[in-house]
Amino acid sequence: MTTPVRHVAQAVLAVAAAAGAALSWLQVRSLVDVAPVTEGQPATVSVVYDPPMMVLTLVLATAAGVLAILGIAGLRRGTRFTAVDTYTP
Repeated sequence: MTTPVRHVAQAVLAVAAAAGAALSWLQVRSLVDVAPVTEGQPATVSVVYDPPMMVLTLVLATAAGVLAILGIAGLRRGTRFTAVDTYTP
């Protein structure tokens, strides 16, 4: 794979991983009913977090960050060196 194509692919994969992290974060929490502590008290609602989905979200967010940095830095480095190499006084 040529260098510009590789860096564009990394940037696209970063966007896909970020979208996956956002979608998995929406599935991390759920609401559950909690029984009353004493008789006569109302039932309450509590938020429960799903640990495997939270780990998936963190892994996808980390991968998105790393891929974004590699892709954008590679694209910037490639265009800068191309401009310097083609310059003739």
